[in-house]
Amino acid sequence: MTHVLLPVTVLVRRAYGVEVIGAALIARATGAGHRPIGTRLGVPAATVRGWLRVMAARLEATRLHLLQVAARAGVDQPVPKALGSPWRDLLAALGAATAAVTGRFGPVGVLGPVTAGQVAAACSAGRLLAPGWPRSGPGVGGNTSCP
Repeated sequence: MTHVLLPVTVLVRRAYGVEVIGAALIARATGAGHRPIGTRLGVPAATVRGWLRVMAARLEATRLHLLQVAARAGVDQPVPKALGSPWRDLLAALGAATAAVTGRFGPVGVLGPVTAGQVAAACSAGRLLAPGWPRSGPGVGGNTSCP
């Protein structure tokens, strides 16, 4: 078995950086479809559609995971209000996790300013869009770096 350490700017099994994928998720939360998103980002529409389908299947689980990160990293981190859309609720949870992480560890990391995309990548151990993440069920701990 080969092990590769990925920088926090990429996700496992994805050719595009986390900031590009994050921009697609943000655009989806504002109501854009996969074709306009792909055109805007210079990414094939089928690729964007794949990202959105994977994330759509795990919106709530990912939101809950990010809220757990916010609670563990932050001090008195408030739970974001429901915004009426699972996509916007996910982004609110990511914002809370980012605020908690940067509040605890500082807004600048080894690669420069810490972004929400980097927080999402780090919190998922690079598996944000990988099969089998987030794991759920009884006995699953908070360590997402376990295989």
